[in-house]
Amino acid sequence: MFKLSRHGVQRKSRFSHTALVVNFFLACVVTCSAAVFAGPFGEDSAHPIAKDQRERLRKSLDDQIARYSAAIKKSPADISTYTRRGDAFFFTGKFQQAIADYDKTIQLDDRLSSRHWQRGIACYYAGQFEEAAKQFEAYHSYDNVDRENGIWRYLCQAKSKGIEYARSRLLQYKQDDRPPLSSVYRLFQGTATPEQLVAAINSAELSDEERAKRLFYVHLYVGLHYELEGADELAIKHLRLATASSWGQHAGYGPNYMWHVGRIQFERLLEEQSNQ
Repeated sequence: MFKLSRHGVQRKSRFSHTALVVNFFLACVVTCSAAVFAGPFGEDSAHPIAKDQRERLRKSLDDQIARYSAAIKKSPADISTYTRRGDAFFFTGKFQQAIADYDKTIQLDDRLSSRHWQRGIACYYAGQFEEAAKQFEAYHSYDNVDRENGIWRYLCQAKSKGIEYARSRLLQYKQDDRPPLSSVYRLFQGTATPEQLVAAINSAELSDEERAKRLFYVHLYVGLHYELEGADELAIKHLRLATASSWGQHAGYGPNYMWHVGRIQFERLLEEQSNQ
């Protein structure tokens, strides 16, 4: 049995139905991942994705939410439909509604409670930092290799208790993660700089696709790092590059979800900038 993890590689799992849930949703996300929804902020000159594309995705996601809501009325115990609607809610910035749908999937199958990283991210963007941290701590008991999980727990604790507290309590890992996540983790440990991360990728002998993948993750997490540090201009610079990533837009479920995360954070910063 296998399930699709956040980063798109398959890991062994005892529960086959979870794999069906995620794999079924994969096709839905990829079809709409090549655009960005039209938020109430950000001029086209500032956004790497054209306004008409953002409008098309927003309409597509609204249509999906309507279809999933109708499907839930017919099959109120269908975990996969709650998952898909929760993701669509998250992608449109409706974080509380996303959390409610993710909570429903756990209510229907409590085996999902330790692995629901999407719920942790939704709680983070809803401002529920301590609840989000608990979710990522639970995920660590399920997958103690995935450093993205450790980064998100750090972000949550830094928001609620400060950077010094969060850094002193970073999750420890014994096994290497997929590149570039092991290197990116050093950024949050305070032992690497953004410039070093980008330079290492640009100087490595990589295929075009692998380089694009690694740069996407570096720009995403460097952007989140700078946002946390209050360096909004640098955060916008890197999150714009992550949002512009063709690889991220067209990647499988987990990476594509993270592309949406980068887009959401980018657009929130643009909105804050425009309101100043």
